[in-house]
Amino acid sequence: MSRLNGKVAIVTGGARDIGRAVSVKLAKEGAKVVVNFYESEADAKTTLEEIKKVGGEGIIVYGDMTNQSDIDNMIDKSKEAFGDSVDILVNVAGGLFARKTIEEIDDNFYNLLMNVNFKSVVLVTKAVRPLMGKGGSIVNFASQAARDGGGPGASLYAASKGAVMTFTRGMAKEFGPSGIRVNALCPGMIATKFHDDFTKNEVREKVAAGTPLRREGNAPEVADLVVYLASDESSFLTGNNIDINGGLAFS
Repeated sequence: MSRLNGKVAIVTGGARDIGRAVSVKLAKEGAKVVVNFYESEADAKTTLEEIKKVGGEGIIVYGDMTNQSDIDNMIDKSKEAFGDSVDILVNVAGGLFARKTIEEIDDNFYNLLMNVNFKSVVLVTKAVRPLMGKGGSIVNFASQAARDGGGPGASLYAASKGAVMTFTRGMAKEFGPSGIRVNALCPGMIATKFHDDFTKNEVREKVAAGTPLRREGNAPEVADLVVYLASDESSFLTGNNIDINGGLAFS
């Protein structure tokens, strides 16, 4: 029997890269998956096709996870498709958007980074909480940047992900008595569009060479860890911020 049979999962930012790998892996393990997307419906449809290829079940829902009405709509769509409970929440949605020094940061950029990377996690967690009971699992996405301050021009991104780490610990304490676990991942250099857009090839090669495993990670490896944290196999793990970086940094 698959590990997640009969469970309902919501994945924010589930349309591509790590979000897609997580959505497909959850579905492969038996979960019914609500795939949230914001930028590309085509990407979301591709993710849904991959879910169906592995024999899974899912829906795609557009939404800005910093917008309460969009979050409410996502919850409504989940209820319509899969009933009034949610067993798994994976908060993947986030972004770097640009590399900026402190002199270049303005109010708009600050609000964008903090809202997309942190406010979204708070609002979606709040919305899902009433639907989640004993055995529920929330997996947030922080970053290695939250531990080391990030690369050049990523200080605000790192700070927003640091907030996710601390929020994860706080929610683990708050939700624990109800039997709900809350953990977060701190990915290092994972081969995704994120680094295609914001990290130079020579930097990626140098980072990979300096990693004990001598390579970048990949999205399915991250998805495997998410599924473990979502399953009962990790039933005594909560409040953790787990590194997945090939040994690039230790905590």
